[in-house]
Amino acid sequence: MLHGRYSGNAFEKRFLPRLTSREIELLDKENALVILPIGAVEQHGPHLPVYTDTLIGEGLLAEALNLIPEEDVWVLPSLPYGKSTEHLGLSGTITLSSATLQAVISDIAKSVSESGFNKLLLFNTHGGNHDLLNMMAREVRIETGMNVFRLNPDYSVISSLISEKEQKYGIHGGEVETSMVLALKEAWVDMELSPTEFVQLPENTQHLYLKGNSYFAWVMKDISSTGIAGDAASATIEKGEQILQLVSESFASAIKEMIRFDLQTIKGSM
Repeated sequence: MLHGRYSGNAFEKRFLPRLTSREIELLDKENALVILPIGAVEQHGPHLPVYTDTLIGEGLLAEALNLIPEEDVWVLPSLPYGKSTEHLGLSGTITLSSATLQAVISDIAKSVSESGFNKLLLFNTHGGNHDLLNMMAREVRIETGMNVFRLNPDYSVISSLISEKEQKYGIHGGEVETSMVLALKEAWVDMELSPTEFVQLPENTQHLYLKGNSYFAWVMKDISSTGIAGDAASATIEKGEQILQLVSESFASAIKEMIRFDLQTIKGSM
């Protein structure tokens, strides 16, 4: 019954847990990159599954690995729970505390290092994990000595596909995420219930935003009545397929660069 679930290049050729302990021991690990996908289980409005962030991460990873089938990269099972405390009180949100997520990341990273690997990518698809994973990447570097990378999907490559308003304010459950889930798992989306809602910042706001260098702390109930921020009603399968293609191409390019990267070579000479 699980043949369809564990299929394709990502699972048949690059899924590290499908190997035996002996096979993993014998792998050439000099430049091998291990990817830990980290998502979330949290509300995404009345139309999307709570598994949205994790599903998008798995979909992007599968597409990216199809573009680089011969590269030296290995994938761990997705960590489906993240720090989703901003969505607490909204049904279906299952969150880890920041301390728990830090401990889990640290333990997994140490185990990867103990298996002889030297490169680890924390691949994140949930905005609420962002700051914590930036910090943890450095902590893992200090604790293990590994080359550690952090990556969010690069949505700047889809600027021609969505409006400027969506690019700036469509941060959760909007047109981009809804289109991607439609392309990945159409039956999991209820487009009849897809809302459109944008945060209403004062017109003279110049420095404060929902994220970035100058922002205010918020939880979802502060900024949304529907549980989303964006124009989900404008989402389409076709747009989702385009987004997946463009973002996964950028992802594949980044993976190849990480495999070639060596932290020991970048220090300038005196």
